[in-house]
Amino acid sequence: MKSRLLSEYTVPGKEHYYILFMSWAGWVFDFYDLTLYTFLLIPIGKELHLSNIHLSYILGLSLAATAVGGIIFGVLADRYGRRSVLQWTILTYSIGTFLSGLAPDFYFLILFRIITGIGVGGEWATGQTYVGETFPPQVRGRFGAFMQTGAPVGVALAALIGGFVSPIIGWRASFMVSVLPAILVIIVRKKLPESDLWAERNRIIKSGELSKAAVRDEGRGNFLSLFSSEYRAVFLKSLLLAVFIMSAYWFTYAWLPGYLYEQRHFSMTKSGLWMIITQTGGFLGYATFGFFADRFGRRPAFTVYALLMAAGLIMITVAWNVIARYPSVILVFMFMVGFGTGFFGGYGPIMSELFPTKIRNTAMGTAFNLARGVQFFTPVVVVLVARYYGLGGGISIASLFAVLAGLWIWVFPETKGKRLTALEQRPGNDR
Repeated sequence: MKSRLLSEYTVPGKEHYYILFMSWAGWVFDFYDLTLYTFLLIPIGKELHLSNIHLSYILGLSLAATAVGGIIFGVLADRYGRRSVLQWTILTYSIGTFLSGLAPDFYFLILFRIITGIGVGGEWATGQTYVGETFPPQVRGRFGAFMQTGAPVGVALAALIGGFVSPIIGWRASFMVSVLPAILVIIVRKKLPESDLWAERNRIIKSGELSKAAVRDEGRGNFLSLFSSEYRAVFLKSLLLAVFIMSAYWFTYAWLPGYLYEQRHFSMTKSGLWMIITQTGGFLGYATFGFFADRFGRRPAFTVYALLMAAGLIMITVAWNVIARYPSVILVFMFMVGFGTGFFGGYGPIMSELFPTKIRNTAMGTAFNLARGVQFFTPVVVVLVARYYGLGGGISIASLFAVLAGLWIWVFPETKGKRLTALEQRPGNDR
């Protein structure tokens, strides 16, 4: 056993960066596999003779499946460790995306996108828990947020494949080559250390150092614990925050490529290029958010970035005609939407700091993915609103949720720099 935990180092070392790389890369391809579908909506719909509503059902069900994956893999990670479960999630979503390229019809495509969604649902929480438990508290915010840069990289990669490669090789081959992330697991798995905070908790419980009452108490970490009197309030507040964040994100991105293509008459290539501009802003937003949050606090950083996203969204949807004659100005606001999305990077560190080790992964996976599962309705709502106000009107709803997220964050305590421990600090757990 090491003399000190990874989270007790003053400066991150090699093992920290292995963990960060695997978690980040898993999140890149997690988001790539989930959003690639949105860039392939047009060719999929044409070949399988699907309407926009049918295509929205497929996306919605894959998002709903992430809730199932989040709960299942969250519980497994708290029981069997962060390292193994992170690898299982990557393998699951890679296989689901490969099978999507073989789908002969609407129903098989739904099935394969659900498999993808289950794997996607487990990866984020496991990766964020892994990073949160191993990085020093004074830099947890910046590295947790940096892991989120995998999202815009994944979307940009999906834009490249969907906008430039898919017209050449077809949508089926675009899905099938996406099995490649599974190779990442084979290459990197032996270099990854386990979360030693999780391992230390298990060691203490098995060592006999605790009283029987304390062992029983620590052994109660499971899905139902989230709804106990001890954790219910903070879990429900965390869930609502996740709903606001997810709604802001998916109301924006579920149909944004389609909005540029159908309502603004962009080509698929130009739509993909403009989405890359947005995701460049997203990358920089995530990369800078953590530094802001570690210095000034989680809550003010969250609010500032959420309001930036809301302002950019209003300008590229409701106010499009005001700026339509100035493409460079539109690009600035597209960039702002992406940059403001950086507030998403604060959710993982905050959740790591709110819940104890015994249920951390379960809490993060459940809240994050129940909120993502609720987004089953998002692409459908956008299409229904679009019948009266256009896709821009449906997408503009995202700005409301961004504002709500920026305000709701203030119901939580400020957790900047909080030190995480293997066991909860309570009577009977003292060693």
